[in-house]
Formats: sequence, C-alpha cells, structure tokens
Amino acid sequence: MIHKVRLHPGEESFEVLDDESVLAAGLRAGLHLPHSCRGGSCGACEARVLSGAVTYPDGLPAGLTQAEADAGRALLCQAHACADLDLEARALAVPEEVRIRRLPCRVESRELLCHDVMRLIVKLPSLEPFVFLAGQYVDFLLEDGRRRSYSMANPPHDAERLELHVRRVSGGDFTARVFDDLEARSLLRLEGPLGGFWLREDTERPIVMVAGGTGYAPIKSMLRHLMEVGTTRPVTFYWGVRRPRDLYEGEVLARWAAAHDWLRFIPVMSAALPEDDWTGRRGWVHEAVLEDFPSLADVEVYAAGPPPMIAVIQELFPAHGLPQGRLCFDSFEFAPPRD
Repeated sequence: MIHKVRLHPGEESFEVLDDESVLAAGLRAGLHLPHSCRGGSCGACEARVLSGAVTYPDGLPAGLTQAEADAGRALLCQAHACADLDLEARALAVPEEVRIRRLPCRVESRELLCHDVMRLIVKLPSLEPFVFLAGQYVDFLLEDGRRRSYSMANPPHDAERLELHVRRVSGGDFTARVFDDLEARSLLRLEGPLGGFWLREDTERPIVMVAGGTGYAPIKSMLRHLMEVGTTRPVTFYWGVRRPRDLYEGEVLARWAAAHDWLRFIPVMSAALPEDDWTGRRGWVHEAVLEDFPSLADVEVYAAGPPPMIAVIQELFPAHGLPQGRLCFDSFEFAPPRD
C-alpha cells in the first residue's frame, strides 16, 4: 500500500510504501530530512507522530524506548507507516540548487591510504554540476537494492570528481569489492547529496571539529572549503584513531595547520603501542577536547565518527556548556554484512 505523509509545520508531503522507511521515502522525494546513522541509534531523525501509526519491522530501535514510542516519538530511519501520517518534523532548509539525484559514475582511481582505508575517486557526468554542501554524503546503490553511504572528502568547489574514504569492513561485500576487484572505469550508481551534516557559515564563532577514523572524510571537505573561502574563524580539529598508522593524512593536516594560522590540528591515539614511539596526545578523542575546552559555551562543534563516539559527545558536551543547536554530527554506523 501507499500512505501519505504530511510534515508540520510546513507544507511538505510525500508518499511512502509499506516496505520502506519513512526517512527513505522522504529522501526519495527530494526532501532533506534530518538524519545521521540510519541505524536507529543516534536520534537525529526523531519526529513526533501527530496522527496515524508507525511500526518497526526489525523491532524497536536502540535509540527509542517503549515509553517514548507510546508517547508518539518516532525514529524515521526505522519507522514504517501503517496508515497516512501527520508528523511534527521539519525538512532542513538547503539552497535550491542542492538537489538529491540519482546519477551514474565511473571509477577513476583507487589509492590505499593506510592498511584498511582506500581513497576511491569517482567521476560524475559533466552535463550538470553536482552541487552539495561541505560535509554531506552519497549512497552507492547496489545491484540487489542495498545502499552503502560515504561522505565526500572533496570540497563543493571541486565536485566533478568525488573523493571517498572507504574502510575495509570484515565480511563487507562492497568494501571487499572496492579493495580487491573494482577496476578503473567500472560503472556505479549513486544517490545524493544526502545528510544534514554540513558546515554552517552564518556565524563567525570558533569551531571545534572532532573525527573518529574515516569520520575525517567530511571534516576534510569542510576544511578545504574553509581554505577556499578564506576563513578567519578559529578551527581546532581533533582526529581520534587507534595508532599512528591509522592517521592516514596526518602529514597533510600538519602542513595545512602550519600554513593557516586559524587552524590547529590535534591527533589523539587511543591504543598506541610502545613500538609506535608516539609522543602526542593519548586517550579518547572527546576527553582531549574537554581537557582543552572545559567550557564549550562559545564554540560550535562538528563531530563525525562511530556511534559510541557520537553518543558520548551528545551526552557530555552539553554538560560542558555547549548550547543547544551548536552540535552538528554524523554517526558512521557500519551496515551489517549482506544487509
């Protein structure tokens, strides 16, 4: 069956099928609905059901209690409509030229950045510019209907080719293909740009950026964009990885920080070994931020990385003064193998 979804306040509406999530249907309709992990844990896609009903085919998501569901709270990335819906939710306002599209792309090159991260460069059709905001991502559309999400590491002004950082995942069919089988000129299909994680430029507040692992990719897009526009906003970037070998563009970032007095780069190791001879910061990356910024009242925070990192930032940073609305995050949740 097809159900109609109406968003309030506002005039947006779209149709959703029984076998798709409300979020997937909204994105298919070209609406930039807030979301991040798409796994039901981060809460970014939360809405309130004003009328109608939703169900969760895979069970109640981790980010939702039964009491919250009973009170009308819904996580749209997992919720399926049982009837026409009226939702208290608002699509994100983006420039008109930032349109969600499905496009073919060709593999131009692959480069191993470290032991488990591949730089994948894909070329887009040249007929129409691909317009996105620094920090957004695309979905690769696989032959069996599955999707795999990757953030652009290139900036919006350099969008003929997309730079994507693919981490090898144990049991991951798509990552195995990228690392082992994908050849130059291979044809793929993608959808995008997607996501609400993008650089807000209507303020001059200092910025704290936090990345875990390949959460560096959208941060790189933001940093390159800031260089392009000639920013003077102070930016402090913390990149948390396990060991120095995982800091796959550390030298690049060190050069950028040396060349731009507005940028500080602070790598943080969580599991450095004695043979690594690491003399820099150690521990969890969020702890390093709070050591340097015991009060976050005057900054904006952009965080991208694994769900546990995002969850602790969501919990602790407001307690250290970060005002509501000044945390923008992207939760990198791996898709289950063969999902």
